Amino acid sequence: MSQIGALSVLPGTATLATDFRAAPAEEKNHFVVGPYLQNMGTHEVTIMWLTHKNCFSWVEYGAGAHTSKREFGYNNGLIEANNRINKITLTGLTPGTEHKYKIVSTEVLGYKGSKVEFGETISSPMYGFKTPAENEDEFKMVVFNDIHDRPQIIPQLLYRHGYTGNKRDYDFVVFNGDCFDWVTEEKQVVDHLIKPSVDIFATEFPFILTQGNHECRGSFSRHLPAYFRYPEANYYYAFTRGPVRFVILDSGEDKTDDSVEYGGLSAFDRYRETQKKWLEKEIDSPEFKKAAFRIVLIHISPYHSGDWHGTLHCREQFGPLLNKAKIDLQISGHTHRYGTYDPDSSHNYPIVIGGGPLEGNRTLIKLHATSKELNLKMIRDDGEVVGKYTIPKKSRT
Repeated sequence: MSQIGALSVLPGTATLATDFRAAPAEEKNHFVVGPYLQNMGTHEVTIMWLTHKNCFSWVEYGAGAHTSKREFGYNNGLIEANNRINKITLTGLTPGTEHKYKIVSTEVLGYKGSKVEFGETISSPMYGFKTPAENEDEFKMVVFNDIHDRPQIIPQLLYRHGYTGNKRDYDFVVFNGDCFDWVTEEKQVVDHLIKPSVDIFATEFPFILTQGNHECRGSFSRHLPAYFRYPEANYYYAFTRGPVRFVILDSGEDKTDDSVEYGGLSAFDRYRETQKKWLEKEIDSPEFKKAAFRIVLIHISPYHSGDWHGTLHCREQFGPLLNKAKIDLQISGHTHRYGTYDPDSSHNYPIVIGGGPLEGNRTLIKLHATSKELNLKMIRDDGEVVGKYTIPKKSRT
């Protein structure tokens, strides 16, 4: 045996090679992801981003090319600080106007009594967005569904089918459920949804995540809402964009609450019953009644989605109300089988269901809404149009 070989096995010497290695340098503060836009309206938008270290953060912004204003978040009189997930809402914005902004974060090193110790400040490049006009009469949107932890689908479909020439064919993006298989950690949420969106569009155009049944699963699922901004902190809500009133419903899980998969920690029947009461009020609201068009986004369609418990309970709770509401269109996913379904004896409105995550079955749903009509196309990943509707404005009398 060589001398070197003998030394390598002497008692107490096997770890000598690592005993004097320097400890790894602590990673400096940086932006993990963002900024990304949420919940944009004519007068407001929420700007979100994540930092590596706990920080005090703010947004510098202004109309045109100037960033003379500064906004931060606060709760109960305390400015939000010593946190990593930043969610700052700009209000009082001028409708139909270009705005510039950048994000800024200062690391919080610690507290000594009433004194806060701050570290390095980091800031982003300048970004821009345009608020919708007050009386916006048209917009375009695209809808993904059932990506299932395949983030490459986002650039593939957007770059192939989300442009006309060199111009984006959308003003906002919807992820209509099941972006993940099981939600297990922050890195997954960032790498498989938020970062791909930021890389392509989300610094300038907002996106919406509706909850699919797979967003309900996994050890991190209960933390998921913290990474997005919803109008009333619920996955179900309504908003108006141009001539359309959107109603977003949460179909919940597809199995019964006592199914072994949920570990006794699900109450989706009660949750859907609560949404039914909310939906009754929504369809009676002035905003809903006066809208030129009414569109429902829901991951599991109450119809044409099989006969699992979630589908049937959605049908029981939401079906009669949606028929009564005379909605113009429902957009769903879940089945992984793309299809369009004309009005029939069970539902008096057309239903569009997007395809699944496998190549050859992926779809991008494109909607162009004007004050006179809705134009929808569902495009398969190879470019073939596999669904199409033109829906004229109806008389509401």
